Amino acid sequence: MPIAVTPSVVIPDSDLSLSFVRSSGPGGQNVNKVSSAAQLRFDLAATAVLDERVKHRLRALAGHRLTGDGAILITARNHRTQERNRAEALERLRELVRRALAEPRPRKPTRPTHASQRRRLEGKNRDSRSKQLRGRVRWEGEA
Repeated sequence: MPIAVTPSVVIPDSDLSLSFVRSSGPGGQNVNKVSSAAQLRFDLAATAVLDERVKHRLRALAGHRLTGDGAILITARNHRTQERNRAEALERLRELVRRALAEPRPRKPTRPTHASQRRRLEGKNRDSRSKQLRGRVRWEGEA
């Protein structure tokens, strides 16, 4: 079943792989017997659904979840059941891709206001005068 991130972006099953491993989370004695933690692997390098700019942003957002072969590995182990961990892993991937799809607004460089420049220069002049007063004291008869 493909994952719909937005109405226009749907990640096909061929780009995903889901496996279950033993979890260290809640479950009592079941922890030692049941593989309930979900590991979701999204093949970011091979996917054709996302363009290169989105992939680049997704790589930056993935951080430590990015593997050496260019896949994103998400492990969910907060719940006792495979189904809930699977749903959580899918939702975390969906949210990560959603954040990467948002194009960041470009920064518009600003210039300091005239008043702030004037305040800065007045402060420099004040500091300069106080430092000049720290110099050697001269008598009027000295040259």
